[in-house]
Amino acid sequence: MRVMVLWCPDWPVVAALADEGLPTHLPAAVFSANIVQACNAGARAAGVRRGMRRRDAQGRCPDLQVYAVGPDRDARAFEPVLAAVEELRPGVAPLRPGLVALRAPGRFHGGEPAGAALLAERLVGLGVWDCRFGTGDELFTAEQAARRAERQDCLVVEPGESVPFLRGLPVEALDDLDAVSLMKRLGLRTLGDLGDLPAADVRDRFGPQVAWVHRVVGGDGAVLLSTRTPPPELACHVDFEPPLDSAETISFSVRQTADRFVEGLARQGLVCTEVLVEARCEGAAEPASSRAWLHPRWFTAADLVDRLHWQLQGGFRAGEVRTPVDRVLFTPLTVVPDAVHADGLWGGTDERVERGIARVQGMLGHEAVVRPVLQGGRAPADRQALVPWGERPTGLRPTGPPWPGSIPPPAPARVLASPWAAEMVGTGGRTVDVDERGGITAEPERFRTGPSSGWQPVAAWAGPWPVEELWWEASPRRVARFQVVGVDGRAWLMTWDSGVWFTEAAYD
Repeated sequence: MRVMVLWCPDWPVVAALADEGLPTHLPAAVFSANIVQACNAGARAAGVRRGMRRRDAQGRCPDLQVYAVGPDRDARAFEPVLAAVEELRPGVAPLRPGLVALRAPGRFHGGEPAGAALLAERLVGLGVWDCRFGTGDELFTAEQAARRAERQDCLVVEPGESVPFLRGLPVEALDDLDAVSLMKRLGLRTLGDLGDLPAADVRDRFGPQVAWVHRVVGGDGAVLLSTRTPPPELACHVDFEPPLDSAETISFSVRQTADRFVEGLARQGLVCTEVLVEARCEGAAEPASSRAWLHPRWFTAADLVDRLHWQLQGGFRAGEVRTPVDRVLFTPLTVVPDAVHADGLWGGTDERVERGIARVQGMLGHEAVVRPVLQGGRAPADRQALVPWGERPTGLRPTGPPWPGSIPPPAPARVLASPWAAEMVGTGGRTVDVDERGGITAEPERFRTGPSSGWQPVAAWAGPWPVEELWWEASPRRVARFQVVGVDGRAWLMTWDSGVWFTEAAYD
C-alpha cells in the first residue's frame, strides 16, 4: 500500500497567528522554556532558528511575535484540515498537528500527483496556503518526500526507489537533535552512512527510534497506518416542500425522521440525553426556533416529536415563527452509551410521568419544575439542592467526608422549610445550653418542638454534634445538634444555635 503524507510547515506558529487573527507572514515563533520550538519563514529570514534562546531570537528579530506552546490550540486548528482531507480520502492517520498520513490516491483520482493537487485545492480554499505532499512505499519515505516538496506540490518517490532516496538524505532528516549531534560527531553525514552500521550498535547507541529508521533505510521497518474512523453523522433533518405552517402538521411529518434519528444512535450503541431542535422558516438562513432540550433518561422518537410540537406551539404564539417552516433539524448535543440508562430489574419512572413533567416545564419555564438532589453539608437543609428537571446537576458540594459536625445516619425523613422555635429544659427547668467545649449544662428532661406544641418528657437523646462556623470573624456562630425522642415515639432533630433552640427536621 502506497502512503501519502501531507505536511503543513510551521503549524504551531500558523495556529498561534490564526488564533489571534493575525496574518501568517508576520515573523513569529513558539517557545517552550524560553527555547524556540517552531518559527515561520519570516522569523527564519531574520536569523531565528529552532533551539535558539528567546533573548537571542528577539535580539535578531525585535518584531518577533512570541507565543507559548499550545498543543490543544494546534490540534483544534488542524481539525478542519483533517475533516477536509477525510471528505476526499477517508481513513487518515494524524501523526501530529500539521502532519497527517493517508493511503495514496490511485487511478480513481488520476494518480498520486493529481490526487495531491485536488487535496491542495481544497486546503487552499480553507486558507492553508503552505501545504506539501509526498508519496512513497512507506511512511518515513513519504514524510521525507513531503518535507522536500514545493509549496502546494507533491514529490513522488517511485515504487522500489525508497532506499536510494533515503540513503542520500542528510542525518538532519531525523527529528532528534541529540541523535543528530551525536551522529555528526561520529562522522555520519547521511542516512546511508547510518544504514551501513550494524543494527545492534545503532539500537544500543541511538535508541529505538533511530533503530527503526535504520531498518527503513535498509529496506525494512514499514509500519501499517493507524487510521482514524470518521465520526458518524448523527444529526437528522427533514425538508418540507411546500413549507408547512401548522405545528400539528409539522409534528406529524417528522415522525419518520425522529425514528431515523433514534435508530441511528442505537446502531452506534448510544442514546441521546440532550438534543438541539431547530426549525427553519422559508427563505431564512438561520433557524427561526432553536432550543436545547434535556431528558432525565434518554429521548425516544415520541419524546422528540413532543418537544418539537411544544416548541413550535410556543414559537407561533410568541411570533418567533412568522412564516411557514421548510426544515426541521435534530442534533444530538450529549450522547452516552445505552448501557448507562438501561432499565433496572424493577423498572424506573413511568414514561408518561416524564412526558407530563416535560410538558409542564415547556409551559411554565425551564426553572419552574425542579427536583431535589443530594449534596454535601452538615445541616439537613444544606444537603438539599434543587435542580431543574432534566438537567444534570453541576457545582454541587461533594457528599463524601469529611464534614465535621454532621449528624450520623439515618437522615431525617422531613426537613422543615422554616425551622420551628423550640425549647429544651433540664433539671429544675433550666434551659439546656452547650459550652465552648461541646458539653451540655444540664441533662435534657423535657422539650417542645414548636410554640404551639405541648411539653413532653425526653425518652432518649443523642448528641451534641457541635459546629463552630465563621470562627475567623468577630462574631462566630456556635451550633450543636441533638437527636431527641419523645415519649410518644416520635424523633426530632433539634438545634441549639448560640443559646436559642430550633427544630430543624423530623424522623417520621
